[in-house]
Amino acid sequence: MPEYLAPGVYVEEISTGPRPIEGVGTSTAGMVGQTERGPERPTLVTGWLEYQRLFGGYIDSSYLSYAVQGFFENGGQRCVIARVVGQGQDGTATRAGGEVGGLNVSAIGRGAWGNGVRLRVSPSDPTAPDGSPRRFTVTILYYRTAPPDPFIDPLSADRDDLANPNRRDPDLPPEIFTDLTDLDGDSNNAAAIINARSNLVRVGWVDDPGVLAATDGYVVLEGGSDATVGVDDYIGDEDQLGNNEELYGRGRGLRGLELVDDIAILLAPDEARAEFGVNLTNAVIRQCELLKDRFAVVSTLPGAADVTRLRPPADTLYAGFYYPWIKVFNATTNRRVLVPPGGHVAGIMARTDIERGVHKAPANEVVRGALELEFPVTKGKQDLLNPRGVNCIRDFSSDGRGIRLWGARTMSSDPMWKYVNVRRLFIFIEESIEQNTQWVVFEPNSDTTWAAVSRTITNFLIGVWRSGALMGLTAEEAFFVKCDRTTMTQDDIDNGRLICYIGIAPVKPAEFVIFRISQKTAETEA
Repeated sequence: MPEYLAPGVYVEEISTGPRPIEGVGTSTAGMVGQTERGPERPTLVTGWLEYQRLFGGYIDSSYLSYAVQGFFENGGQRCVIARVVGQGQDGTATRAGGEVGGLNVSAIGRGAWGNGVRLRVSPSDPTAPDGSPRRFTVTILYYRTAPPDPFIDPLSADRDDLANPNRRDPDLPPEIFTDLTDLDGDSNNAAAIINARSNLVRVGWVDDPGVLAATDGYVVLEGGSDATVGVDDYIGDEDQLGNNEELYGRGRGLRGLELVDDIAILLAPDEARAEFGVNLTNAVIRQCELLKDRFAVVSTLPGAADVTRLRPPADTLYAGFYYPWIKVFNATTNRRVLVPPGGHVAGIMARTDIERGVHKAPANEVVRGALELEFPVTKGKQDLLNPRGVNCIRDFSSDGRGIRLWGARTMSSDPMWKYVNVRRLFIFIEESIEQNTQWVVFEPNSDTTWAAVSRTITNFLIGVWRSGALMGLTAEEAFFVKCDRTTMTQDDIDNGRLICYIGIAPVKPAEFVIFRISQKTAETEA
């Protein structure tokens, strides 16, 4: 009890009523794969253009860029990208770097792409008199393919020479930082500004930064190299001690995404490549089964024309299997490209969650960006595939309905967990309750606490039921919550266990819509 020792008036605040439970997000995707360039730490992007600025465009060695584009085209809004680089038996990818004046420059991530970065330092005002505050400008350029002589400054006067092969523009708009200083603690300190805003480099001071302001220099980053990428690189590792300045204590690959709690949809688009095979698929599924807070999207292998042999690669509650591949448009080459459908399916899931709710099956939705299917899927083929847990994408263009996702089953053989929306609804409810009832830990394990827990969860489930996610005309039909002596024994209480029993009736999708029609004949009056 509070202490009241000296005479006086005491004003106290007390908590009354149940504590609210806020539903967790279900539409954030996590993707792992190879990119043209960019950071290796898990990075949130909120649009296709932002992804291009950070990670570049399409590359031949990975389907990640197509998956990200398909995700945002189909209504996704948030995606966490884990860039993969090689560190296998044939060596480890290295980071490009260089120095100009007193500035130490390195590419934001490893790989040969960093050799296409150039950095120029110049006075912000060359006419400033001696003794005036030292200000300088840093200009950063990126060339996907380096000019013939990379050490000729493309911003120099020689650039005006039409015959100069180095006069061509960079592949990205230049990053220009003006009025920078070399003073520690200054709001325009060069290292602080560039490291916070640049999508290409990270900088630091070599020795005395004072030599930089008087320098008009130009540097080409060198030493960046690639290495063969294997399954272990996709699985990645954690930076346990947080000593790696690039990873910020979060890790690489799937292990890095494992530490991002916001992710609800997980996929590795390159699982369909023969060199990675089922090992990468199993790693994605294993993370979903371990964490129980995310759902995996798995694509079939290309060239699966024989549907009689097509089956999900595993029996799991936490993944859906999608067939066939789709053709999309590559704006760089102006050609159609065959890609796995995972990114587009993840976008449909996110769009359905946002527009309708996680309880709505992510199916009977147009696959935006899909121009053609690898193989046509007829009703007869889907009659074989659907009971096996293979979700088909079908072309209904002849009916004017376009290409649609036409399946919503998990890869599980358990009929209780047959549907994707049921599994994801339970993930949503479980994660919401788990995150918002942490206040219960170490509270007195008594009737008062039990009643508070029951009221808190009941209020949350009433909101879920009213949103249409649960069956039943009344709340009593839709769910129940028990937390009392019937759910706990004295041994549970003595060992510090508070047990709350919750039952919910999820809505199931109308997968088979049947209209029974008969002829009605007029009856003869007696």
